[in-house]
Amino acid sequence: MWEVIADHKEYGIEVLEEGIADRQLAFEEQERTKWAEEIGTFAIKMSSLAEKAKQLQQLFISEDQIIGTPASLKTLKVQMFKINDAMTTVLEVAQKIEEGIIKKNNQK
Repeated sequence: MWEVIADHKEYGIEVLEEGIADRQLAFEEQERTKWAEEIGTFAIKMSSLAEKAKQLQQLFISEDQIIGTPASLKTLKVQMFKINDAMTTVLEVAQKIEEGIIKKNNQK
């Protein structure tokens, strides 16, 4: 058995706790299936991003000349920083998700 222990306070959704206190709810199969599909979509997007990054890396380590205006090179740099920041955030959230789902001992 697994339990989700993610801290709702970090996301400002304390209102969800009102009226339900600490009551445990089962994660129904239909809902789990929908979430599994969403997670699969995330994985596909991440794989696609990784492939694009590898292609871009190959371009930059190639012998091919790369030219551009100072403005276009600055724009590329800003875009790369945005991707890096987004990836850092995504990895931090993924770590929190991983830490927020724990294996429970089946106790009766």
